[in-house]
Order: sequence, then structure tokens, then C-alpha cells
Amino acid sequence: MTDKQTLKVVMVDDEEALCLGVKRIVDRYAFHLPDVQIDVGYEFTHFQSGEDFLAALAELDLLLLDLKLPGIDGLDVLQRVSDQGHEALTLFITAYATFETAVKATKLGAYDFLPKPFSPDELRYGLRKASTQLILSRQARQLAEERRQIRFNFISVLAHELKSPLNAVQGYLNILRDDVPDEDRRMIERSLLRLDGMKKLIFDLLDLTRIESGQKQRVFADVDLSALAANCVELFQGEAAEHGIAIAVDCPAGLELRADAGEIEIVLNNLVSNAVKYNREGGRVDLTLRRAGETVTLTVADTGIGLTETEAAKLFSEFTRIKNEHTVNILGSGLGLSTVKKLANLYGGDATVSSVSGEGSTFTVTLHDAETPAETPATPAAAPA
Repeated sequence: MTDKQTLKVVMVDDEEALCLGVKRIVDRYAFHLPDVQIDVGYEFTHFQSGEDFLAALAELDLLLLDLKLPGIDGLDVLQRVSDQGHEALTLFITAYATFETAVKATKLGAYDFLPKPFSPDELRYGLRKASTQLILSRQARQLAEERRQIRFNFISVLAHELKSPLNAVQGYLNILRDDVPDEDRRMIERSLLRLDGMKKLIFDLLDLTRIESGQKQRVFADVDLSALAANCVELFQGEAAEHGIAIAVDCPAGLELRADAGEIEIVLNNLVSNAVKYNREGGRVDLTLRRAGETVTLTVADTGIGLTETEAAKLFSEFTRIKNEHTVNILGSGLGLSTVKKLANLYGGDATVSSVSGEGSTFTVTLHDAETPAETPATPAAAPA
């Protein structure tokens, strides 16, 4: 079955005759895209100045933009279109292109150049190439989004179906634990520990798929990072004390980040939890937060077992757990750090690690203030790795 798609083409050029000539060509041009079984046609509009175009700027798919315009030039027009978040592909029409202009235009998102004077065939070729790129990229994004939604729905149903039997088994084992010999009690406690690991895996999977699919309510506010850091340390202080591990926080009072508090808790809890779990007896964890301009940097350094260069390279992949003689008895889902990286990416930042095997690791997360001040889909309660 073949679908039909009409792309909106806007031309901005001060030569009225050229615009009318292009209109005649575009209005009559259509082609079939066999990769996705779509017949492509066009709807054409033109403006003779950048100011008129920007004043009327609405939905568009392809932009044919003259470099030299009366008033603001083509590069300024493209900058403003880019700033407003439009996904249109831009073809610059110019007889004055230089290498420097091409570099700047490409950085601003220009797709291609159409040198003046151009023939009807050259115009049609440029339109076809840009249209194919635009449609296929949109199709790819749509398929990726559908895959994320299917994954989230599957994990949600799985979590719902597993929670009840897991809770039942856990409840019965808790009842049995108090009335059995010590040897049997150890087996029951080991089973309970594994059940906790299974439940945590379910919650981590839900966290990860919610981040990917946008199935959460994000509430942005000016988050007090020093308060969140203190709460995080308090959460893991008991576990750390059992192994003589000291946790220190270095965060300026009043340090804030515009963010969803629950998402930042997930980042902090995962990193500090790992720093405690993979540390050595009598070790140390240092949590540091700093702002430099628009970037907040969060580092968690530990004196633990560390990582080889090969292990560190794959650490942020999903379901990755480093398996060696030091980690064999440490439980985890292998999802915590991949969740941290995805959250960092949502804030225009990144998550990295530097480590020396046998000496310790330092995890660094960079974050920028969230740009959207309203409520949009985002993250659940925090869960450590």
C-alpha cells in the first residue's frame, strides 16, 4: 500500500521571477520513494525577505534559502530558524558561497547548497535528495519511538505480573525464617537476598524504560543540590558504617540546578551506592558538586576495587556488570549506570569514569539547567544501583 505525503517547501529569495519559476517546477514535481512506499508531493510558498519569512514562520519541511538577502542575510535567518527548533532541511541558494560560508552554514544545520544559476533538473535532484533524507530520518525516529513504547509496555506488564508472586514468596520465607535451625535460616536469608535483587532489577528496568519512553511526569524546580547530597549520604551511611567506609560531601551551600529532583536523586543514589558497594573495608567515598558557568559537575570518587581500561569502556552499557573475583558476591542489576548516563544526556551533559584497578574509581557527571520550566513527561522515585 502506497501512502502520499505532501512536504511544505518555503523559498526565501529577493528575486521574484526566480521564486515564480521555482514554484512552477515544484508544483509539478512528485516522485515515489520505494524504501517506505510513499508518493512525495510539494506545497510551495515564497518570501522576498528574511524578515517577512520569520514574521510568518510556521510549519515547514524544506527551506530554499538565499544567502544574500535585503536586511538580515540567509545565515541569520537559518540561525533563528534553528533557535526555534524547526526540523526543516535547508538548501542554500547562492552564487557567492565560500568555504567559510559553507562551514558556518553547515554548523547551523544547512543540508546542502544549490549554486546559482541552477537548472530545473538540478533543483529537482536537490529536492529529491533532501526529501528522501527528511522522510527516512522521520521514519527512523518514529520506529525508534515505537520500539521504546513497546519495550516500556512489556516491562510494565512484566513488573505488574511479577510483583505479586515475588511478594508472596518473600512473605512466606520471612515467616519461616524465625522457626528454623540456623543452617536453614542462612539458606532462607540468602533466598531473601536474591528476591530483593530480583525486585530491584524490575524497578531499575522500569526507571530505564520510563526515561527512554517519556512515560513520567517531570516537575522542574530550582533544586537544592546540597540538601539532596546530604539526604543521599544519610541513605547509605548505615551500609557504609558496617564496612568502616567514610563518606564526605563537598558542596557549596545554596548550590542549585533547575531540574527534576527525583532524577537528580537517581543519579546521586546510583553513584554513591556503587561507591560503597565496590569499596574496600575502611575505605572512603568523596562526593563533590561544583558549578562553573552553566554546567554543574558532580563527581563521586572511591578507594575501591577499581576497573581495568577494558572494563571501564563498557561500564555504561545496559545490563553490564563487571565480573571478577572481587565482584562475585556483590548484587546489582547492571542498569544503574546506564540510567545515570541517560539522565545526564537529558540535561545536555554526560557521565564518564576514570579508574585504576585496585586503587579506586572517579565518576563524573555533567548537568545543565533544564530549559523547560513547565511540567513534562519524566522520572520516578530514586533507586540505587
